[in-house]
Amino acid sequence: MNSSKKVDLKIIILGSLGVGKTSLLQQYVNKRFYEDYRTTLGASVLTKSIKIEDTSIKLQIWDTGGQERFRSMVSTFYKGSDGCILAFDVTDQDSFDSVEDWRQDFLQRIWPSGEDFPMVMLGNKIDISDRQVSKEKAACWCKERAIPYFEVSAKDDINVEEAFETVARQALKRYWESIESYLTDSVKLTSLEPTARTCC
Repeated sequence: MNSSKKVDLKIIILGSLGVGKTSLLQQYVNKRFYEDYRTTLGASVLTKSIKIEDTSIKLQIWDTGGQERFRSMVSTFYKGSDGCILAFDVTDQDSFDSVEDWRQDFLQRIWPSGEDFPMVMLGNKIDISDRQVSKEKAACWCKERAIPYFEVSAKDDINVEEAFETVARQALKRYWESIESYLTDSVKLTSLEPTARTCC
């Protein structure tokens, strides 16, 4: 690994309208929370520089609109993603039920895809007592798909940094593996078969 190189990683946040994707991103990048955010139309991007294992990383985090009518537009932003954050609202059962649709839509449209793509799931708004999705149910869903699960609160800044940096670590690991694979595949040392010689 060349830790002196700065690595750029693209992370995308997906989930239904109103689950708090913008709030989570603002809390992680700017350490602030506002009660009211305008609905994200399409996508907006924030960046944050971090260090993981002596590697400087510039995260480009894409906050996407969660309205169903923007689904086809949002999918155009998937290209080039190194990691994905799935988010739902623990006080909204429908937002949890739609997570699998977001996950499948994402995995079908990216390349290279695969069930092992760097991904985490966040159950947001745990600061609100009126929850509809239990921690056990969400954790079980994630365990079946080998996806790390975090119960978070954008408002109270609970587990937000840990969640984002977990997906960043996964994405960085995949980045190094792809570099190593590319170098291995591009340098093939094979012995040349001796060619038959003919005599006049």
